[in-house]
Amino acid sequence: MQKLGRYLLEDRLGAGSFATVWKAYDPELDTDVAVKVLADNWASNADVRQRFLAEARLLRRISSPRVVRVHDVGVQDDRPYFVMDYVRGGTLAEKIGHCRPAEALQLAAEAGYAVQVLHEAGVIHRDIKPSNLLLHADRTPIAVLVADLGSAKQLADASGLTVTTGTPAYMAPEQAFQTGGFDGRADVYALGVVAFELLTGHKPFGTGGRAVLVPQRTSTSSLPTIPRELGVPDGIATLLRAALSVEPEERPQTAQAFADALLSRGEDDRAPRPSGPTRLVVWLAAVAVFLMTTVLTWLLR
Repeated sequence: MQKLGRYLLEDRLGAGSFATVWKAYDPELDTDVAVKVLADNWASNADVRQRFLAEARLLRRISSPRVVRVHDVGVQDDRPYFVMDYVRGGTLAEKIGHCRPAEALQLAAEAGYAVQVLHEAGVIHRDIKPSNLLLHADRTPIAVLVADLGSAKQLADASGLTVTTGTPAYMAPEQAFQTGGFDGRADVYALGVVAFELLTGHKPFGTGGRAVLVPQRTSTSSLPTIPRELGVPDGIATLLRAALSVEPEERPQTAQAFADALLSRGEDDRAPRPSGPTRLVVWLAAVAVFLMTTVLTWLLR
């Protein structure tokens, strides 16, 4: 078994261009952890190393049960690594296509509340997607945690960003095309994509590169409709259209506002409403009671 510092690497949880994340065991504390290791081909790049360690510091600074926590950092064979909570339950990516509407709305709302924690700490994530949202199976109800702040930036610096980073299918137009500065509402857009995907099993605009965002530059009329047979409330469909708006001003203005709306509109639309026939029965019953009362009153005179 490969060893990194005192940590015994067991299973690879995921890998990207810059780093690999492993499930590992900490024998001193007798607990499972997650270890993120910088890729060997980037270890000698001073800028990448600095960004890698900046992610660890950022995760450590944001103390919240909704954000993955860093416990240790180290270097082995000139490759830096940092140690995080191991979150049991997988990621939201594993829920795509396997959610009922109520569960999808709850998970998407939980993701929104987690992103709000970042924004309140002055951080924009810039790469919100299902694989970066972890499910904490040991909590009831299941909590969603934000992970992978490798693309994150301070909100105060976002207006000056000139390098596009993130995953195209989840990127807001202003982020993908660098049409001026952007802020936390770009993360709200990504949350809208995640919610749509959880509800329908597919992304609203496909999976291609930045070209898939071109139709959104002028209109959201190309947003696919949500099949009625899925049972998704009409109010939720309207909310998602707003979240995926081209204009940031037309979206929910905070991640928390989006999450609150997901839950409240879902509850409103799930509340029972009398149908046409039901209203008629209620009216006829009221008339019958009135007539019976009138007849009894007349007979007892």
